[in-house]
Amino acid sequence: MMQLTRRARSMALSTAKHAALAGVLFATAMTAFAQSATPVGTWQTIDDHTGKPKALVQISQDSDGSLSGKVIKGLGPNDQPDRRCTACTDARKDQLILGMTIIDDMKSDGSNWDGGQILDPENGKVYKCKMHLEDGGQKLVVRGYIGVSLLGRSQTWVRQQ
Repeated sequence: MMQLTRRARSMALSTAKHAALAGVLFATAMTAFAQSATPVGTWQTIDDHTGKPKALVQISQDSDGSLSGKVIKGLGPNDQPDRRCTACTDARKDQLILGMTIIDDMKSDGSNWDGGQILDPENGKVYKCKMHLEDGGQKLVVRGYIGVSLLGRSQTWVRQQ
């Protein structure tokens, strides 16, 4: 009888360890899924003309649930940390591009984000913006447009780990 009790206790302990491990793995998987299900994170932008990496943009969630994004690193061969947005016509005129918020007020619309704006620091123009994830959350298609979405262009950004 004593041996059965030890065996039962050992099996119960083993089962508890497996359940705890499964819980930790599940929580880790859910965290990874949650990150890949939103644009929150760091993205490598790609130059439209050269196809080469241009900058890193950090997208974060604001207190009201909307998303914003700022330039955290320039990747172009001629990029200088002291580069300024000389073409900007709003409050960002002559401000450093590094650290500049270029995406703001993006709101979730199901699996898309819409309603915000994006600044192109190269020409200083502000466009309406919409975006959605592709490739299991590893790519972000960002569309800037004027008026209607048909009158614009899209870029595909790559998630950085």
